[in-house]
Formats: sequence, C-alpha cells, structure tokens
Amino acid sequence: MDSKDVYQAAVLFLLFAFTAAVAADGSDGGGASYIFGDSLVDAGNNNFLQTLSKANIKPNGIDFKPSGGQPTGRYTNGRTIGDIVGEELGQQHYAVPFLDPNTTGEAILYGVNYASGGGGIMNATGQIFVNRLSMDIQIDYFNITRKQIDKLLGAEKAREHVMKKAIFSITIGSNDFLNNYLLPVLSIGARVSETPDAFVDDLISHLRSQLTRLYQLDARKFIIGNVGPIGCIPYQRTINQLKENECVALPNQLALRYNAKLKDLVAELNDNLPGATFVHANVYDLVMELITNYNKYGFKTASKACCGNGGQYAGIIPCGPTSSLCDDRDKHVFWDPYHPSEAANLIIAKQLLEGNPKYVTPMTLRELRDLGL
Repeated sequence: MDSKDVYQAAVLFLLFAFTAAVAADGSDGGGASYIFGDSLVDAGNNNFLQTLSKANIKPNGIDFKPSGGQPTGRYTNGRTIGDIVGEELGQQHYAVPFLDPNTTGEAILYGVNYASGGGGIMNATGQIFVNRLSMDIQIDYFNITRKQIDKLLGAEKAREHVMKKAIFSITIGSNDFLNNYLLPVLSIGARVSETPDAFVDDLISHLRSQLTRLYQLDARKFIIGNVGPIGCIPYQRTINQLKENECVALPNQLALRYNAKLKDLVAELNDNLPGATFVHANVYDLVMELITNYNKYGFKTASKACCGNGGQYAGIIPCGPTSSLCDDRDKHVFWDPYHPSEAANLIIAKQLLEGNPKYVTPMTLRELRDLGL
C-alpha cells in the first residue's frame, strides 16, 4: 500500500469513527424529540394498551408513507405535528412509541413518544376509555428512558444530550375538558364537584408540577401547546346540530380560560427555572384561523370530517373500516370527528417552526433547537 492509499484509508477510518460517534451520542444535528400528550400526537402507544381509544385500524394512516398507508396508531391520515416537526428539524428518525417493544438501544437518542389517545393532565381524565397514559405516567416512563440514556452515553454526556439536544413537546389538555369536565354531570366528570375556575386552577397546578419534574430530569427546551377550539370539532358541531360556521360556546370558553392561565404559567416557569426555555404555542388561534379562513389555505371544508359517520358533519362515529371516506383528504381541515388532517398538521407545524409571534413565542422551534448549541 503506497502513501496515498494509507492516507485515503486513514481519512475513511476517521470519517467512519466520526459518523459512529455522532450516531452514538445522538448528535446528528437534528437533535432529539421527546413527545408527551394525547391523541393529537400519539404515534402508536395505544396499540399496546387494552383500551377503547385506538387508531390502528384502516383507513387511519392511509397517507402515512413510511408504513405504505397502513395504520400505525396515529389518529390522522398521515403524519402528526410531532412527525412533521421532527422531519423539519433534521431528526433522523421519528420519535418511537415508548410502549413498542422495539424502542430500545440507540433509537431512544433520537426521541421517544409517550403520548396516548385519551390521556390528560389529570389522572382521572379519559377513564371512559379504560386504559390510557396520563401525563404523570408519561413522565414516569421518561424517567425510565432517562436512566437508559445514562447507560448508553454515561452520566455526563447523557445530561448534555438531554439538556442541549432534546426538545420536550407537550400537547395535552383537550381531554381534560372533553373526556372529564364536560362529561354528563351524572357520569364521572369533574363538573360534579368543581367550578370551571377551580378545575382550571387544578389543571394548571398539576401541569406546573409535571413540567417541573421534567426539568428535574434535565429537560431544558420545552414547547407547550395550549388547548385548541374544541367547540368547533366535527363531533361538537354534529351532536349540537350547529350551522356550518357555528361552534359550541362552552368548550371554547373553558379552553380560553385554561389557555390564559397556561400562558401565565409558561412565563412563570421561564422566570423561575434557571437555564430552561419554555416556548408557548398558541394552537387555539392557529386552528381557529384555519377553521375561519379555510378557503385561504386551500381547504374546501373546516366543518366536515373526511373519515367518519353520523350527522351532517360525519362527526359521531370515529374513523374506521365502515366509515365514509372523502376522496380529497388534503381539502379537509379535519380527518375525523376530533383530529386534524395531515394537510392541517403541515400548516400548524410550519407556524411552530418559523411562524408569526402571534402563534409561537418567545421564539420559533428552529430557534429553540439551536439554542445553546
């Protein structure tokens, strides 16, 4: 082997070593995404639960290319907001569902998804579905992941990975109203015992403790979504027999009451948790903009579910094999009675990545990713 060959071999070896080191500590440039929340961002955890809330049936996932259009447990026709954000931030892999038996080893360095359809801030939320992962349980599971990262990288590098390279995404709260407080009074809803203000205060108190616990596990970069206009989803429009441009007042009023206090909580945590950055995502106004001005964004309806059955807006029965299915999925804001379509998720994700300060403050997700690197 001459000197030129030796040089080329050395370069190749160093390049291979560098690539291996990058893979080993998860620092591929895109960082990692740890996702907490409900069915809006569940990537398949509920597939592994005995629960009434599942999306691993056709035609869910019909436009999800990695699975060839097969259902994965995502409650939409394609990618969730979490999937899209991860792609745009340069992450090599989607955050994998924590409950998937294959979620082991180096895969966790690129991100883990703990979200669960039916889950909420309160442990009682979603009990009508039998099983679901509440926010408290999701953080218990991250604690397990956190210890696994220590074993993979060693304590010092693990802490740096979590603090600098990981974004913690929280999309939760809708079920605390839809599948807790707003349930019929004679059922299991919290309305039996609490006023709206007391319930909202309870939610904020629990969320404060939960986010602080993540901080204590070295989380430093957070994106916190508020509750969207839940009075405008096809389910609410259908059961209340509303006109196309009408929304149910009470759910939206409760969401706005919670959202105002959530914004204060985000400011409080930014002030009181040293080294942490909490980004506030104004999902309510963003989704309301899509619903109000859907034509402007290329949609033909913001009231009717693409996949569903029952009533004027196909809003009663969840999406499944017997559902009616629209042909123009990218023209519907809503995929099913509760969840946005991939087309809507794309618009929401873009705003969070690089959008108007009306929707994402004090910085975009791209800026959050690069912070402190």
